[in-house]
Amino acid sequence: MRRIDESDRAAAEGRRDLNRLSLAELRRRFAAGGARATSETLAVLAEDPRAGARALAEQLRRRARRERRESRRVRALFSAERELARAGYARIAGVDEVGMGPLAGPVVAAAVVFPGPVELAGLRDSKQLAAPARERLATRIEELAEWVSVGRVTPNEIDRLNIYQAGLLAMRRAVEGLRVRPAFLLVDARRIPDVDPPQRAVVGGDARVACIAAASIVAKVRRDAEMRRLDRTYPGYGFARNAGYPTPEHLRALQTRGATPVHRRSFSPVADLSAEGSGGCRTS
Repeated sequence: MRRIDESDRAAAEGRRDLNRLSLAELRRRFAAGGARATSETLAVLAEDPRAGARALAEQLRRRARRERRESRRVRALFSAERELARAGYARIAGVDEVGMGPLAGPVVAAAVVFPGPVELAGLRDSKQLAAPARERLATRIEELAEWVSVGRVTPNEIDRLNIYQAGLLAMRRAVEGLRVRPAFLLVDARRIPDVDPPQRAVVGGDARVACIAAASIVAKVRRDAEMRRLDRTYPGYGFARNAGYPTPEHLRALQTRGATPVHRRSFSPVADLSAEGSGGCRTS
């Protein structure tokens, strides 16, 4: 009985503490500050005589519902990994590449191995994310993953091989760069030749499979960072903004400045410039 009385007194004191806080402090603590509101806290706020406190309780309930939905969505992304783990595969790598369409810069691929399902709110296909969200998630992926590896293929290699083969080579290099051999590969949309582990091609895998989505994010963030560096080396083409894709700004620069050493000479319109005798970088 005494223990129950002490619990009741603690709960009553907690309610008084919340009631004594100003609305501004409550919002700073729970809405802006992100402190976790327990069910008891929400109940107290919902019964607060102040309309602002009751409105905050409803706002926090909506946020909690969104977080639960997001947690369920992310858990569902790990269904392929869970299925393979049940089949006895202990280390599963997701593989994806980026940079197939640009006129300049490398193709970059990533391979990501998680230790198991992880909590990673916001995980999805890199193309569905704004740059700040991608960069935040890439940092978290590298913190949570067991292993991460990145492979790249240069513009010269792309011209020599063709872009399709270059994408496969970048993914193979990413897999080979892992410090441990994965037991199974989940690959976005295609199969990687000349690798040992068994693999499965998953159409739309960057939107459906957690480790592939993570690989797409890491590869995109790494490639974008490289294109920002190339923008400083070859100013005027907008590489930091367009990542080498054929935007109007980029196409105008090609016409006026010519192609740089990091342009893909086998890609039109870079190839067209070479045919017209306009090749060679004129950045001065």
